[in-house]
Amino acid sequence: MTLSKKFSPFYNLMLFYISVSIVLRIVLIFHPITQSSFGFLDIVKIFGFGLISDFFIFVLVSGFLWLYLIFISNSKYLKPYGYLFFGLLVALLLYVSFGNTILNEYGGALPAIGIAFIAIKTILFGLLLFLPKYRSQIRFWLFTFVIFLYVVLILQNGISEYFFWNEFGVKYNFIAVNYLVYTNEVIGNIMQSYPVVPIFTALFIVAGLITYLIVRRSKNYIESIPTFVQKIQLSGIYLALFGLSLLVIPFLSAQENSPNIFANELEANGIYKFFLAFKNSELDYFKFYKTLPQKEAYAVLQEQIPGISGETSLRKIQSAATESHKNVVLITIESYSADFMKMYGNDQNLTPFLDSLATKSLLFTNLYAVGNRTVRGLEAVTLCFPPTAGESVVKREDNKNKFSTGNIFKQKGYNVKFLYGGDAFFDNMEDFYTGNGYGIVDKKTFTPEEITFANVWGVCDEDMYNKAIKIMNGEAKENKPFFNHIMTVSNHRPFTYPNNKIDIPGDAKSRDGGVKYTDFAMKKFFEMASKQPWFANTVFVILADHCASSAGKTELPVDKYRIPAMIYSPGYVQPKHYTNLMSQIDIMPTLFGLLNFNYESKFYGEDVLKTDYKPRALIATYQDLGLIKDNVLTVISPKQQVKQFQLTLKKEQKTAPDFQIYYDQNPLIKERTDLVNQTISYYQTASDMLKKKKYQKIN
Repeated sequence: MTLSKKFSPFYNLMLFYISVSIVLRIVLIFHPITQSSFGFLDIVKIFGFGLISDFFIFVLVSGFLWLYLIFISNSKYLKPYGYLFFGLLVALLLYVSFGNTILNEYGGALPAIGIAFIAIKTILFGLLLFLPKYRSQIRFWLFTFVIFLYVVLILQNGISEYFFWNEFGVKYNFIAVNYLVYTNEVIGNIMQSYPVVPIFTALFIVAGLITYLIVRRSKNYIESIPTFVQKIQLSGIYLALFGLSLLVIPFLSAQENSPNIFANELEANGIYKFFLAFKNSELDYFKFYKTLPQKEAYAVLQEQIPGISGETSLRKIQSAATESHKNVVLITIESYSADFMKMYGNDQNLTPFLDSLATKSLLFTNLYAVGNRTVRGLEAVTLCFPPTAGESVVKREDNKNKFSTGNIFKQKGYNVKFLYGGDAFFDNMEDFYTGNGYGIVDKKTFTPEEITFANVWGVCDEDMYNKAIKIMNGEAKENKPFFNHIMTVSNHRPFTYPNNKIDIPGDAKSRDGGVKYTDFAMKKFFEMASKQPWFANTVFVILADHCASSAGKTELPVDKYRIPAMIYSPGYVQPKHYTNLMSQIDIMPTLFGLLNFNYESKFYGEDVLKTDYKPRALIATYQDLGLIKDNVLTVISPKQQVKQFQLTLKKEQKTAPDFQIYYDQNPLIKERTDLVNQTISYYQTASDMLKKKKYQKIN
């Protein structure tokens, strides 16, 4: 058998994988979300380095194909070895089916997957062992199935990369890793968001045709099975390429250093990006980021946050006025960009109720979310803490007994609850909130009669608000103030909601519909709440958890972090537009200021209504950490990188109202070292506080 024949399964599948990669890159370059132009060097790197990286990635992921091929033989079915192997497989199947294995300890779908895999392996081995006359035919169809499986996975990965780009404007990142853990929600979301049956029907038809062509060119491998020596040669070459891949792939990844972020994403291999995202889910700030001497970092922080001293953020907050223990309802709205609202320039009338409520509220017109995930928004309003590198504190193992807004309310004698229309297990919310003293009201607590509509993410917002009214009516009878944090779910793909509520059908799966229904449901909530005896003694805080999209030409596109936020309490909080720059972490300390709370604070967030507040905002991804101040965005990133961008008001916005603010971001010509040090001080000290467990609640 010639060398080319020995490698034919690898060679033909590799050509197919490279072809799919080329097509995918071309499609993504011309995708509407790819708002960039590319120079000749960018194109060379995208298709040159990119395809070389694809080749070596294929070498790595074809490891299972190599194992399958080298174990194809006839000798293993000879007596007595064949019967011995078969007996071992049967014993293993019985053990995983009825024993308490590590698969059972992990839980989820893994035990069923493990049992199914071993059962299939046992059955197939038995067929090849006991039906020697049909061994060639069975082997052919098994070989065909393995090739088909690889073809399907290659096509599926290409389709997944396209849809991920369509959603986020990037290749796989930490969001993809996060979502992989929650397979039930993600699969349900896909089923409800996209025409799955037509897509997969077309996928399997195309995969079948391609498999036929590849098998026809590769079947010589099983028609003339390589000898033991030939398999050693084949394995030697494969393992050499495998080892080389481990060196080449990281090197090529390091070359993704264009100032054009889209070019870097297109050059990257999606599978390797997924691996990196998984690997870097938690980042050691002190290992990967630029630092200051510890004392200097805290000294710089002291200049930014009045009242702190030493290596801590602890300070005393004193009010000259009497404390007001009003009820507080905090509503964080799923994926609600500022530009959905008319006040921020939208002309589609998607949010008539919120637009109306904003005119009666203390409206924060220049507020920025800290991140682009729900857990980041929840972290911001619960801990009032910078978005440190890696996972949100919500999802970390050490996420309990933190200094939280709920902790402050409890000190003041409040009932404290977190209300969520979905399963609070998702994104570790239940563990985080129960571990910080909150009571949990989620989908598990709903009776069947309380659910009129639900999708994969949970009950519709109307059902959640109906439940919330019941909860608050019960709390009001306890003669204690309450703090209830409500997290909405309806404004999330697949954007399904009850029909006949708004002028966009609930099964249209429209983002505009999701936005509009969210506004409709909130209007219904306030109509119900206004009729309750506790309403006049309640302050409502409404803001988004993050924007609907975070894709842009730079690491941190400022305009994709701007969210609406308001505090509403008729007769207590005067309507006003607050236009100074502020962060999501400031909203609750500002509320505490309005309530005249006296308390010891560890919050990095500040009361923005105080005269000594210095306007700034913190925004981040899971790796890039930013500070907006003085119309400059400073970004610190792994490998001790620092970038700064001048934020210049876009020309067409210069005559717009003060809350219609959109910026151009251009590299800063001369470094603002003071802003670099301030950025480092926020994130370095926050990382130190978490690492040394200084951010615990005060008992």
